[in-house]
Amino acid sequence: MPADHTTGHGHGHSHPVDFDPTHTAPDPYARHVDPDRAFRLGIGGPVGCGKTALVAALCRALGDELELAVVTNDIYTTEDADFLRRAGVLAPERIEAVQTGACPHTAIRDDITANLDAVELLEERFPGLHLVIIESGGDNLTATFSRGLVDRQIFVVDVSGGDKVPRKGGPGVTTADLLVVNKTDLAAHVGADLDVMLSDAHRMRRHELPVISQSLVRTPDAPDVAAWVRAVLRHDPAEVAQLSGTV
Repeated sequence: MPADHTTGHGHGHSHPVDFDPTHTAPDPYARHVDPDRAFRLGIGGPVGCGKTALVAALCRALGDELELAVVTNDIYTTEDADFLRRAGVLAPERIEAVQTGACPHTAIRDDITANLDAVELLEERFPGLHLVIIESGGDNLTATFSRGLVDRQIFVVDVSGGDKVPRKGGPGVTTADLLVVNKTDLAAHVGADLDVMLSDAHRMRRHELPVISQSLVRTPDAPDVAAWVRAVLRHDPAEVAQLSGTV
């Protein structure tokens, strides 16, 4: 059989021209980010896992060093945006609410128009924005963001769902740029084995993508997740890798 002239492999099917069969762990942070707009960070996860509390923590941790804005998604209300405004983590005009009217994943993956409009409105309102955090409404383990909407995504699970959650997998757990195991202070109260949960989380993740566990009761400003965000904004995959597995 003649060699495939696209790839130089002679085994009857083609690969992309940059395919390297010896490279098993591609750098997940190598995607191009447009330098002429704000970096977009998506945060998703099931209902009640602590997404909004994490957004608030990141605003507190990063607000003095970055120009920040937030887009929240709820099905029929503006509850998450209202929570952030009441918490005073950002000026109210830096927070935009999207009402999806349908399953939350619809507006972050299937038809992202409303979220793109909200991001562009914030960019027009605040020229020079460094970071826009886009919080999904609560959804299941299959919820992921369109890469046309966000540059990186964090997926949040919490121990109150049980230590079985990470090994159930799903795109949110396995492919998000960062997996956060949240509410670790509750593990003993709900009978969850945190060691099992973290071991399964690392085992399920692709290309050694990072896992961070945290308790916002113990560390209200989410220092490890904030450090990960800073490293990603610096485009430093080595530094990002070093943050994996923080407890």
